[in-house]
Amino acid sequence: MVFMESKRLSFVADFPSVQLDKSFPQTLVQIPPSVYCEVCVIVPVRNEAQTLAATLTALIHQVDLEGQLLDPRRYEIILLANNCSDDSAAIARSFAQQHPDIALHVVEKTLPAAEAYIGRVRQILMNEAYHRLCSLGRTRGVIASTDGDSQVSPTWIAANLYEINCGADAVGGRILTDRTDRSNLDPYTRACYLRDVGYRYLIAELETYLDPDPYDSFPRHYYHNGASLAVTAEMYALAGGLPPVRTPEDVAFYRALVRVNARFRHSSLVRVVTSARQIGRTSIGMANQLSKWAEMGRQQQSFLVESAAAIETRYVARRQLRVMWLGALNGYQPSHPSVASLAQMLGVSAQWLVQKLTQPYTFGELFELIEERQQKEGIWALRWKFVEIEQAIGDLRLRLESLRQ
Repeated sequence: MVFMESKRLSFVADFPSVQLDKSFPQTLVQIPPSVYCEVCVIVPVRNEAQTLAATLTALIHQVDLEGQLLDPRRYEIILLANNCSDDSAAIARSFAQQHPDIALHVVEKTLPAAEAYIGRVRQILMNEAYHRLCSLGRTRGVIASTDGDSQVSPTWIAANLYEINCGADAVGGRILTDRTDRSNLDPYTRACYLRDVGYRYLIAELETYLDPDPYDSFPRHYYHNGASLAVTAEMYALAGGLPPVRTPEDVAFYRALVRVNARFRHSSLVRVVTSARQIGRTSIGMANQLSKWAEMGRQQQSFLVESAAAIETRYVARRQLRVMWLGALNGYQPSHPSVASLAQMLGVSAQWLVQKLTQPYTFGELFELIEERQQKEGIWALRWKFVEIEQAIGDLRLRLESLRQ
């Protein structure tokens, strides 16, 4: 297969001046980072007393990919306990005192109600990490995010660094749920969770055949969640920082990275175990999804998803669009029949698509506009009805059997 890679803008200078959020100017950590620091790990915490010790224990017992203890000077941890009503901050401070060889900076704050949400807290932390890495001149230094109810794998930092050193600008880690939490789910909810994971993995594999990305080759997964998300300092700035949204802030940040053609790696080497609790901190997220599946089970509702045919059409059309966009970028005017055919496949107006192809968008920006247009025109939704997830999984497996050959 021939892959037409999107022209990539690698440096902040290629874009208009990027200003990160200025509404929280305070420096969180007064102690400067070690000159050896390559990775700044950020941990937003709110009432995680039950899991926090396990989270921190996993972070201090990091090894390289050969199993040798990682030099603790190569990374630091910034933990922000915000608006806690339990002992989370005290647990973190005690942990830091017991492990003085690890640079664990514990910050406790009570944010105003308008700012006391996970997206804002993660943004504050990532901005702090960005400035600390920049103070060392490390533009390829890594901002690595996890959560207070998650335990990273022993090679988590090393695996993130490996992917960055291989050319990635950002890395999403594979999210595994806690086995005990998962076993406590009711049968229908657990079945929905497992089917959803299988469905999304099949989609990720299909994507690698139909619109492959050389920086995100198979085997790969589909997660880009805040529980395991790493990005270089330069790409964090280029994307404009973490978007100021309540939730899901990690998805919004992933979209911001796609808009600037970041090389994003969904790495199977990077892993984290997180809680499968059904009472979450936000109205969007895994806990909320588990609760919805539980309610579907009580109501005896089917689990409906996008069909395999719709997914395949999207990826085939996206690849054709990429080739057309590259041609327009290099001065070639796409023919009207080819644009009309592609517009019909995408379910958007041909005239509108021609107009957008003449504008100076990155490919990520262009495809995001197309997805918004699809929703507005409604043709795509009418053409592709949702199906039961069991049918979608079966159809995806059949299609992949032929592609694997």
